[in-house]
Amino acid sequence: MAKSTYIPAADADFLQWLDHLLANLTPELGVTDANLQKLRSLSAELHAKLDTAVNAAAAAKQATSEKNNCRQLTETMIRAEIRRIKAHADYNATLGMHLWIEGTDHSNDLSHSSPELSGADQGGGNVSLGFTKGGSDGINIYSCRDGDSDWSLLNRATTSPYSDKRAPLQAGKPELRNYRAVFVVKDQEIGQFSKDLTVTCAP
Repeated sequence: MAKSTYIPAADADFLQWLDHLLANLTPELGVTDANLQKLRSLSAELHAKLDTAVNAAAAAKQATSEKNNCRQLTETMIRAEIRRIKAHADYNATLGMHLWIEGTDHSNDLSHSSPELSGADQGGGNVSLGFTKGGSDGINIYSCRDGDSDWSLLNRATTSPYSDKRAPLQAGKPELRNYRAVFVVKDQEIGQFSKDLTVTCAP
């Protein structure tokens, strides 16, 4: 029976394994002092870089949350102001177009259209994906995680937002998730794929 690799995949597990190994390595086992010192130096560097990566992921999550909250507050306030502007007796469509507060007419032809995706890390491997339907029945969401060889169909979503609640590939390690989507009408994909969206998931 083939044995599994003895080197752990997860960074935290790898460092624990490495620390144990280095604590027990001696020149008597055939390791030179120079190589032993180099390995200890690399171990210390990797410990520091892992701490930096984990802290950066947490900071990115906090910054994204604060940005989303500010966007929501700003949009709520400006929508109320625009409603008052449109209710004014002197308002007309020409003024609305000048102020960029008139919506554009959408065609039902989706053959050259694509969804718009937005994403926010919710922690613990949960990502909230917002999307536009554009008159379609929904979207097919494709995903490619850091380390995957290709895109694969994640799910079909008909209501925004969609929650990607997959467990991280490696527990305790930040993870990059890439997403793209395409419209679906009567169970058939139609139009173009959206722009790729990348979300950093904190553990």
